[in-house]
Amino acid sequence: MNRIEAKFKELRRKKQKALVAFITAGYPSLSLTEKLVREFTRVGVDIMELGVPFSDPMADGPVIQEASQAALRQGVNLRRILKSVKNIRRHTDIPICLMTYYNPIFCFGEERFAKSAALCGVDGVIIPDLPPEEGSSLLKSARKYNLDLVCFISPTTSAQRVKYIARISRGFIYYVSLTGVTGARKKLPAGLAQHIREVKRCTAKPVCVGFGISTPGQVKDLSGVADGVIVGSAIVRKIQDNIGRPDLVQRVAKFVAALKG
Repeated sequence: MNRIEAKFKELRRKKQKALVAFITAGYPSLSLTEKLVREFTRVGVDIMELGVPFSDPMADGPVIQEASQAALRQGVNLRRILKSVKNIRRHTDIPICLMTYYNPIFCFGEERFAKSAALCGVDGVIIPDLPPEEGSSLLKSARKYNLDLVCFISPTTSAQRVKYIARISRGFIYYVSLTGVTGARKKLPAGLAQHIREVKRCTAKPVCVGFGISTPGQVKDLSGVADGVIVGSAIVRKIQDNIGRPDLVQRVAKFVAALKG
């Protein structure tokens, strides 16, 4: 059992739902990323999702794209992010997932990546541009090192494929709330709750919903049907709005605490 599975067992016992917080690793710096994770742990975030900056982030909206470009300009890469995770592990046991596109893993080497990530304290990996049918070798390496490979289900996923993805996904299932890229939305799609219920009927694994979620009200509504809620762009925007402030970490953590509350 790794930290992700243990966290969901703990939350089920407490009859609570998970808040998964996404930030772009290295934005605005890796040292601030480490401080944010520590503070997020303090205010009650259940799982951290660290985005690996990539030059062509096809699933990300403008806010996360801008953050990725800024991090890349500072030379942030997968190797440096793994080192930061190792630093974070000295202070917190919070489950950590990396959200990365496949290219950085391919360049790093699948087996080497899985081993290095696990040794540094990563618990799971989320890869939006790797269809699970094409990820069998990475899945094998991930299982070898007890690294969860989290798979996506979207509103357009067929019922037959939902069952397949639910079977192979580990840690949790990432349900994409909409057809489009990441980014805060004032309104979420109609029928979202029903779609989540349909997925949950196919699996006993936790189902977390992400993309577009940005307010405490949306988090509250979705926590009634999902096992966890993922918030990314709204948090990255809050970081962006506070760059240069000495209390950036505290300001962003206050926003995240409201989401958890």
